[in-house]
Amino acid sequence: IASHSSASRLATISLAQPLQLRPTNKKAPSSLQMSSSAPEPRKAGVSTPEELAAFVSSAGDNLVVVDARHPDPEVEPGDVKSLAVAGFPSSNVIGEGEYRPRAVNLPWSRESGGMDLLPEGIAKDTPIITHCGGGGRGQMAKDFLESNGFTNVLNGGGPKETDCWAVFGEK
Repeated sequence: IASHSSASRLATISLAQPLQLRPTNKKAPSSLQMSSSAPEPRKAGVSTPEELAAFVSSAGDNLVVVDARHPDPEVEPGDVKSLAVAGFPSSNVIGEGEYRPRAVNLPWSRESGGMDLLPEGIAKDTPIITHCGGGGRGQMAKDFLESNGFTNVLNGGGPKETDCWAVFGEK
């Protein structure tokens, strides 16, 4: 008895007409469905890349970026991941650091529900972008600054929001 493996059998298919696919209403099993290329939803309050780009453009050298991440991984373990992508500003004096010169680190404290205010001399209408790792504490920092009289503040999310971060992350 001769056996033939399926690998040794070759078939030739000839199509006289082009193959036409018809749409079907059947849904593929969830394990076979393609993942959506749409980005994950942003956290509440995080601005769009377009809003941030217009804001950064109009702010020019007046822009201030408030990094609300905490430097102590014991306090905010989640910040370790975003710090691997983007470090803290190299100076806490606006305009003096080589890395992220328009940024200051003012950690949002979940414990106290607040943060330090911006340095003296920052006008209340200064264009400010707040951020943390992904936008949650950035929104709290934005709300805090607005409750203290700052009127021109956007939440930029953070390094997790790569399309937003690309607009202002190096500022």
